[in-house]
Amino acid sequence: MISFHSPPDSRHKRTAAVCASILLASSFLVSARPQRPADRLQFEALPLERSQQNHLLVRAFINGKPALLGVDTGAPVSAIAIQRRKYFGLTSIPGASKLPARVQINGAFSNVAIAHNLRLGALSLIDEPMVAIDLSGSTRAARLLNEEAIDGILGADVLFPTSAILDCQMQMLILKMDPHLSGTIPGYDFGGLRSVPIHVSKNYNLYVDGSINGEPAKLMVDTGAFATLMHRRFVRRMKIPLRDTAYSSAGVNLSERGLQLATINRLSIGNVHFRKKEVGVMDLTGLIHDGLLEARPPVAGLLGSEILQRYHGIIDFGTLTLYLKR
Repeated sequence: MISFHSPPDSRHKRTAAVCASILLASSFLVSARPQRPADRLQFEALPLERSQQNHLLVRAFINGKPALLGVDTGAPVSAIAIQRRKYFGLTSIPGASKLPARVQINGAFSNVAIAHNLRLGALSLIDEPMVAIDLSGSTRAARLLNEEAIDGILGADVLFPTSAILDCQMQMLILKMDPHLSGTIPGYDFGGLRSVPIHVSKNYNLYVDGSINGEPAKLMVDTGAFATLMHRRFVRRMKIPLRDTAYSSAGVNLSERGLQLATINRLSIGNVHFRKKEVGVMDLTGLIHDGLLEARPPVAGLLGSEILQRYHGIIDFGTLTLYLKR
């Protein structure tokens, strides 16, 4: 999750970034065990809120206590703020468990805890693993904006098994209650939208094919990013002019880094094209892993919340499709 804010009455503007690249993500993905209610509901539609930091938020319950979670497609696994772990009563990984007690985030290790019950509407997930991470930067940003701080992150380990549909404009999250139920969510209208295939990496990150000024590139679909961000080295190699800002960014286990702006003459996402698109530019080293920044084609950046909101982005985890309206 990458947060962006402008503190009131401050000459030094900062951002707080949280972006987890997790090893052994598959272990978390198969651990979610939905518990269906007696009335056998097939789907659960959850309204989302949008923060001033441009994050989508969902109301949930962790071990019976109300929680506010950021819906983050850039996070392979769900997470809990380390300072909220005790409040929600999360426990350590049992010694007999096949789940790892620690996972690696941006080169350093974080502990894994167990939420014995994570409830999203009528859907209950039993013994859900959540990585304990430092969300203090996001908490400070929320305090400066006079809004409620998030307690954690809802990641791909929940969104994939529930074949979720995330509607970024309508601010709706639809979950499949029964993972064995075949077919897609009925009655959902994709009319007027263009479809873009989604590719999934071994760490369960989502990528779409595109191009920047005609140069083939991939973008990570990241609802945790406040805006679309490009990797600085790629932008410089493309000889796209950069404009300095007073903003900066910091990530989990990563040093703070500056944020610049650039205007992309032609940004393409699948068969959807944007002209004169302004994007943020920063060093994404450590946020995008496995050599993907230097691959052919490279991952050039993050497809963030402002495009997904403005152009009615819908992320369908069941069919691995991104829909955009243009």
